Amino acid sequence: MGIFKRLRDLTVASINDLLDRAEDPVKMLNQFLRDMEQDIIEAEAAVAKQIAVEKKFKMQYEEAEELVSKREAQALKALEQGNEDLARRALQDKKDHQTRFEEMQKQYTIAKENADRLRAQLNEMKNEYGKMKNKRDLLIARAEAAKAQKSINRAMSGFNSDSASKGFDRMSEKVLQMEAEAQASQSLRDSSRSLDDELSKLGSNEIEDELAALKAKLQDKKAE
Repeated sequence: MGIFKRLRDLTVASINDLLDRAEDPVKMLNQFLRDMEQDIIEAEAAVAKQIAVEKKFKMQYEEAEELVSKREAQALKALEQGNEDLARRALQDKKDHQTRFEEMQKQYTIAKENADRLRAQLNEMKNEYGKMKNKRDLLIARAEAAKAQKSINRAMSGFNSDSASKGFDRMSEKVLQMEAEAQASQSLRDSSRSLDDELSKLGSNEIEDELAALKAKLQDKKAE
């Protein structure tokens, strides 16, 4: 598997396709991010190695460059002292270091280009990872909402509104019957009380009794 395989995969399969295939989208999304994290760790290690190679070649070409300048100065000093053979050998060594300098400089350029490219890819992976984390949060919210809707739909499918409505109608009729019976009972009681009142009035009339008493008193007075 290539170091940047996950980055390439992102251009092939979208997160929405992953959701369609996943039995548990939340777990799959978290696993997907963990895979990306692992790829980023591997990529960081690869970039670190390439940077080390870049620095190595840079150090080598700088050392060779320094020796080229040093040997030229030494050759000149040897000539000044009349030692042509030493100057010749210094120039030969300068040539060897010049060749090495050119080769190391070339390798350094290639290594730096590779390191820069890997650094750019690593940054792209990290940016993509950040985007995926944000998308993960949104998709998890959507998944939770879908689960809630599914639960409600499942509950509603077992909710027999017709049966409940019929049951309420029966209970309503029963309550009406109870109210009617209560009203009938009250009417009978009221009727019974009315009859008792009338009968009690027949047996007692205070005004008439008092009037009769006055008449008797008047009659007694006349008899005197």
